[in-house]
Amino acid sequence: MGISFHKLGVILQGLRSSVGEYKIAEEAHIKAIQIDEKSVEACGHLAQGYDVALGARLNGQTFPSMVGLLSGSKFSIYILYNTYDKAPPSLKTTIVDLDKDRLEMITDTWIQLQDVPSPAKGKKKEGNAARYITRSQAVKYLQVSLSVFRRLCIFKGVFPRDPKKKVKGNHHTYYHMKDILFLKHEPLLDKFREMRAYDKKVKKAMSKKNKDLAERLLTRKPTYTLDMLIRERYPKFIDALRDLDDCLTMVHLFAALPAIERENIQAERIHNCRGLSLEWQAYISRTHKLRKAFISVKGIYYQAEVDGQKVTWLTPHALQQVMPQDVDYKIMLTFLEFYETLLGFVNLRLYHSINLKYPPILDPRLKALAADLYALTRYVDAKNRTIEANIEESELRLAQLQDQLPANEPGALMHLVEDVGDEQEDDEETRACKTLFQNKTFFLGREVPRESLLFVITAFGGVVSWDGDGAPFGESNQDINYQIVDRPTQGHRFISRDYIQPQWVFDCINARIILPTEDYMVGKVLPPHLSPFVDNEAEGYVPEYAETIKRLQAAARKEILPMPGGEQDDIDNAQNLLAEGILDRTKAKETAERKKMMMIHERQYHQELKKEMEGMQYTSVPESSNNGEEDTDDMSHPEQLVQDDENMIKVSMSRKKRRLYEAIKISQGRKKANVEALKTRKKNIQKSKKTTSNSS
Repeated sequence: MGISFHKLGVILQGLRSSVGEYKIAEEAHIKAIQIDEKSVEACGHLAQGYDVALGARLNGQTFPSMVGLLSGSKFSIYILYNTYDKAPPSLKTTIVDLDKDRLEMITDTWIQLQDVPSPAKGKKKEGNAARYITRSQAVKYLQVSLSVFRRLCIFKGVFPRDPKKKVKGNHHTYYHMKDILFLKHEPLLDKFREMRAYDKKVKKAMSKKNKDLAERLLTRKPTYTLDMLIRERYPKFIDALRDLDDCLTMVHLFAALPAIERENIQAERIHNCRGLSLEWQAYISRTHKLRKAFISVKGIYYQAEVDGQKVTWLTPHALQQVMPQDVDYKIMLTFLEFYETLLGFVNLRLYHSINLKYPPILDPRLKALAADLYALTRYVDAKNRTIEANIEESELRLAQLQDQLPANEPGALMHLVEDVGDEQEDDEETRACKTLFQNKTFFLGREVPRESLLFVITAFGGVVSWDGDGAPFGESNQDINYQIVDRPTQGHRFISRDYIQPQWVFDCINARIILPTEDYMVGKVLPPHLSPFVDNEAEGYVPEYAETIKRLQAAARKEILPMPGGEQDDIDNAQNLLAEGILDRTKAKETAERKKMMMIHERQYHQELKKEMEGMQYTSVPESSNNGEEDTDDMSHPEQLVQDDENMIKVSMSRKKRRLYEAIKISQGRKKANVEALKTRKKNIQKSKKTTSNSS
């Protein structure tokens, strides 16, 4: 052949290493050495390894040297033919110049060597056909099962796309080709394949009843972590906070679920979710970041503000949860696996931001009594006191050494400086939340939701205890201001405290004031629980109790609200009300006359347009004497003129804008209908109350 297979393998390794294909080149080299030198099969192995290297750019020096080394062999024929077939035009001229006489012979020889003719090249894909791929094609391309593909997509944050033109039909799920290539190079994919092979080995060992091998394999089960995925998907901490709503809702949901083996919901995951949720609540409570809370049928909605980002989540009620059968818990558990890692990273960063160790070490006695949140709160307070004491001592020594503080009363001044620093760090809303329940002591009854009230009250500066084991103080404590109960009869009542229902706490924190307790006493019908997530003015209907709360807020701020129908400027300029009223009356008359003339001219303009469209002649003189009654009729219906103007505007719109405009009008009509229904319901309730009071 003119050159040994060993030398061919060395050349092949060098070529393939330039493309990064070290492993395949080495295998082809070893196979070529093992087989007889004169065997055509060895040429095939070398050619198969070299075939990938054809994609690399061969310069003018490398190619002629290869042809010179391989001249006269079947392998050179293979290389020349394939290179000529795949090479760019500049390289084709090089091939022709090297072997002009043998080019036809090479082509004929190669066709004879081929057992099967090469298939015809298909049409190149373009547009959506090249950009998007169906789910079944993606699974086949990645060579994984559907469950592994779903799991990988959830971890990497890859979701289906909706292309405008669906090449394979509307009944397929489409993914972007870039996303699939993104999944192809994920290290987790190799780890999942390794786990699948491991499961097969264990199953095979168990079926052969080889217990020693099975036990040895079980001790070496491959594992993986999602830490790098968290860093990849959330390069900044603010990105993780923006994506925390679903994470917190899912973790709080599984913290309240029972452990079910048939659904693979294990007790360890339930305990882990409960610990993560309580750690988050302890941080929010300690830093006073809670802003809103609302009790609904689904559960309790909370909203906190962390580093300028609003985080909203839902916690289920403390009741026995019903597990529906039509829910795919495997997908939920996959999401939960990712969310557990994410929330762990977020809690770590938040705890370190307030100089606390993570994970916190809880009191085992309180943990056994299911008082985890209280134990976390005590841990945070104790650590803060220790840190403050150390800072105070070090700063005091430094100040005394530098003669910056008098030695007789250093503690008071240090506390003063510390308090000023804290006030400067907190914004205005945080200070308002911190002092809402300040110097207020609460006691919770057995029948009220303890964890939610403990979380909410401590987040707004209150002190809480409860009826049960592990409580900081008992029911007979004289410092208690409010006792929260939810049953009409009480065994023993203390005169020095108010007995109120739990809704009062949530209404107070949403209003940011201490509301009167008369409407929330035990046994009374509670006022409506208004949602803080709804903008009443934008909706067009302000409930009566919302107006009452607004006036109580103004009274707490020592402000004066205007009468219904008035404005704040009228109160600020009370001396000029009379003069402004006279001027406004004069302006109103002038405006009415001007509007009347404009309507007459507008009506004349519409009539002239109508006659012009009909092909009739018209005069510019208004027929005021003959059509006086018609003028008054048109002026008495300005809604018709507005409707005509809207129709003319819609005619000049494009189809897309016209549909958008119609959708806006439909939504406005629905909102108006809802407001009218609420007003009608309110009138009916008031009428029924009057009839019942008159009859009694």
